[in-house]
Amino acid sequence: MRNFFHVLWRVITFPFRLVFGILAFPFRAIYRFNKFLNTEPEEHPIADVFSDLVSNTDTRQMLWEQVEALRFHILRAVIVLSISVIAAFWVAQDVMEFLAIPIEGLEKLQAIQVTEEIGVFMRVAMMVGIAVAFPWIAMEAWLFAAPGLRPREKKFGLMGIPLATILFLTGMAFTYYVLLPAALPFLGSFTKISQFWAAKEYFAFVTGLMIWIGIFFEFPLVIFVLSSMGIVQPKFLAEQWRIAVVIIAVLAAAVTPTIDPVNMGLVMLPMILLYFISIGFSYIAYAGRRQKNDGDEAAADGESAG
Repeated sequence: MRNFFHVLWRVITFPFRLVFGILAFPFRAIYRFNKFLNTEPEEHPIADVFSDLVSNTDTRQMLWEQVEALRFHILRAVIVLSISVIAAFWVAQDVMEFLAIPIEGLEKLQAIQVTEEIGVFMRVAMMVGIAVAFPWIAMEAWLFAAPGLRPREKKFGLMGIPLATILFLTGMAFTYYVLLPAALPFLGSFTKISQFWAAKEYFAFVTGLMIWIGIFFEFPLVIFVLSSMGIVQPKFLAEQWRIAVVIIAVLAAAVTPTIDPVNMGLVMLPMILLYFISIGFSYIAYAGRRQKNDGDEAAADGESAG
């Protein structure tokens, strides 16, 4: 009989509990998220983790949990990217026409292979999908790394997601509005050979350059985050600028679709500039970290003295 009244009570109060749960959900979510942001991580030194992998079952279990979490975040990022690419099919044709403006339209291109047109269409849709899904991909990376970060580092990383998106899109815009107008006329008039560019080669050149330059524009933000965490020091970056230029040259040669030094130089120039901007950001982040550490030490000294 008691169970009957209990079930009856739950049936009667179900609409009220449902409404209360819906109204309380945002507040509970904000509370849990704020608690997550301000939770200190457990200390697990890397050296101890590797030394305990063989002998400690809990350590191996923790490592497999991290691998499973990484797989879950990658899976979600891939699903969102796939949806973005499929959605980009509706605008891919318009984007192709926009990207062909520097050469006076798609009519100036030709398709040589049978599957070239659909290949170009898919390449452009992939680029648009990456640009649209970039904030979500950055969020998944932050969600994976956040449990091991301190509250200050979590907040910096969270605030960096919209900035990372802006930097990525800025890099793509910089490529289209600055690099391409400088590179295409030179490449198209280097000799007296008539230019009949293949659509596949042109869009591979443009989309590849836009995506890679967009990724390179993330470098100042990455350096700022690493410096704020104490992993990178600005003095080291400033002293090793010559080695950095050599590494940048190698990367520029690897990502440049053509083998000529002009395009390689066009890619190197913004990368070198971004490197020196990153040094400035590193000094700012490192100074903020030192100031915070000094404040924490002063507070600890005051508590011990009291």
